[in-house]
Amino acid sequence: MSHAKIKARAKQAPLKKLPPLARIKEFPAAQLHHASSLHQASRSSAVKPTSAAYDECIDRAFRIPIFLSTANSLNTLQQQFFDRLVQEIEDALLFPRTLPQSEQYPETVLTNIRRLVISSYGMLAINFRRFFVQILEANVGQPPTTTPFWQGSTFSQIEPSMAFQFGLPILLVRESGTDTNNGVWAGGIAPLNIFVEWNSDSQTVDEFFSSVQWREVFANWTAEVRNNYYLRTEPQFSLQMQ
Repeated sequence: MSHAKIKARAKQAPLKKLPPLARIKEFPAAQLHHASSLHQASRSSAVKPTSAAYDECIDRAFRIPIFLSTANSLNTLQQQFFDRLVQEIEDALLFPRTLPQSEQYPETVLTNIRRLVISSYGMLAINFRRFFVQILEANVGQPPTTTPFWQGSTFSQIEPSMAFQFGLPILLVRESGTDTNNGVWAGGIAPLNIFVEWNSDSQTVDEFFSSVQWREVFANWTAEVRNNYYLRTEPQFSLQMQ
């Protein structure tokens, strides 16, 4: 056999051992594309709940936070009033915050109230009837009254007082006959222009919230809250120049 024929045969031998083109197609081009589409599908499915949660945050972000002070134990009628009150607040683009329902810090009660007061731009306190009590005896002299009366939550006294000390715009709403001679809710203690009363015995929830008294006081209070938000979010230098 000539040298040329041997050389040609040596060149052809390795070519017979190479894999066919069909086997090359099994290499990762198609598999990588498939894995990439699976990754994108799983990623898009994970984005959906995140997007919904983000939308909820955005909905809250455009509302000015206010401290909503209320009792925790409510009867059916009081719960209807409270739910409508929350709706009124949200319709005014404010965000109601309560302790401990909407948030709670791992600290003492007074510290929690102080943190919520400082991080809010207004206070709306609702004092519902809670305890029907009667004074039987006083430590000195005769009791101021022996007629039974309604008493509200203790925190309905503490939270508005702390908010007033900090200078928040305050709106006080009381169920008629509650703490009429007690603390912040007694006559002549709080300014009358921030005080409104709901007569639950003769006035429905819709009648109260459609009354001129409520709409006027609420409109004035929301304007004060927005003004407080504007002032407290201004640069300190800008406030000094004013």
